[in-house]
Amino acid sequence: MAVVPALRLVPLEPELLAAVLPWFDHPEVQRRLGGRTWPEREFALRTAARRDDDFRGRRVLRAHSYVALDHEGAPVAQIGGDVYDRWTVWDPATEQVTAVHEGRAMGAAYVVDPARWGQGHGRSALRALTEAAELADVEQFVLGIEPDNAASLRAAAGAGFRPLTTEPDAEDMVYVRLRR
Repeated sequence: MAVVPALRLVPLEPELLAAVLPWFDHPEVQRRLGGRTWPEREFALRTAARRDDDFRGRRVLRAHSYVALDHEGAPVAQIGGDVYDRWTVWDPATEQVTAVHEGRAMGAAYVVDPARWGQGHGRSALRALTEAAELADVEQFVLGIEPDNAASLRAAAGAGFRPLTTEPDAEDMVYVRLRR
């Protein structure tokens, strides 16, 4: 794979939705993340005035959603998620927290433009996220990835993420984490 230049993150704004929405028409993206409502939901969460929700034993502090731009300013990925007071492992069967990982955490998700898959943009977008100045207070970044999503697991590993869990949970996710 060729060396991919660093990507620049910009906040997801309404004018960028037109570039991002078509990515969610790809069947693989729909299977993993859902349809066009995903980026619109991310935009709504990021712009919510007050969060402070409790989600699976962690307090939601804020949300960030970005579009990653290449060296020519073209959108190549969308990435973002919630920042929490800590990371927890949740058992949906018992609706209880089974483990706590102290330290401010971001649970993130991302999508790369399907026309640019295999070019290293996922890895670069993850690196840009973990280096974003407005996330300097985040101590750990966590991704939930389906175990059969080899490309996403490789991208995360290439960006420095390491396994947090090895067996899929009740939602068929394994978790990888990058700690500062």
